[in-house]
Amino acid sequence: MAESHLRPFSTDTLPQGQRIAIRVEYDGSAYSGWQSQPHLPHVRTVQSEVENALATIANAQIRIYCAGRTDTGVHATAQWVHFDAPCARSLKSWVFGGNAQLPATIRIADARAVAEDFHARHSATARQYDYLIANAPVPSALLANRLLWVRQPLDHRRMRRSLLPLLGEQNFSAFRAASCQSTTPMRFMESVETYRRGDIVQIRVVANAFLHHMVRNIVGSCLQVGLGDKAEDWLGELLTLGDRTRAAATAPSHGLYLSGVRYPEDTGLSTSVELPFFPSATQE
Repeated sequence: MAESHLRPFSTDTLPQGQRIAIRVEYDGSAYSGWQSQPHLPHVRTVQSEVENALATIANAQIRIYCAGRTDTGVHATAQWVHFDAPCARSLKSWVFGGNAQLPATIRIADARAVAEDFHARHSATARQYDYLIANAPVPSALLANRLLWVRQPLDHRRMRRSLLPLLGEQNFSAFRAASCQSTTPMRFMESVETYRRGDIVQIRVVANAFLHHMVRNIVGSCLQVGLGDKAEDWLGELLTLGDRTRAAATAPSHGLYLSGVRYPEDTGLSTSVELPFFPSATQE
């Protein structure tokens, strides 16, 4: 359960060198992904925007480290980031000062002081992604860059059943991008779900980690099952074959959200954050 947004941020000054964790929310539509690209200074990325904003508050350069790099057009409600403060500032200063320097499509939503051995990526035990689909005759004008539009009817129950073979420790080569740099295709899929509320279909997956394009590749194939073009056991067959070329096309990036990162309880960090326009989905 997400914590109240009314929780006040501490005004107590934290010492220089204190490790800080911040939760960043962003609409990825205008950015070339999360990761900064120093060799392309005119390319806008979420990381560079956040680092520049924090550097202004600190009057010093700041390097941040994230829980998971997102691609161009991908959004987040729960991208956790850490950095070592180069100066003494309060949590309130980092949040409100940082937000004053950020574009409206990026926000620092939370901030916590964490132990010096905390790492936003390496301390994480699981990640959660949501993919949103507008299953309607006409696409939404207001949510055009925030979900995928599919005009043909989708059977979200068939989609849910098709995802079940992906659970557990699996070789996800069938859903791995050719550009993926991971040393192993093995991942542990903890849970898979689909939900429907009106015209909106939501696919939620939780795993210890994800390969490059893994979620979008899974969604692309799952859509074929939902449309009735493939059998319910197709994703299981793809998993066994381990051949990316046999699977469906990669789903577009604009329907994807990094919506949760799980950490050990002693960190005190919230694990997931509901999508603001699609809260508390219930399974049908």
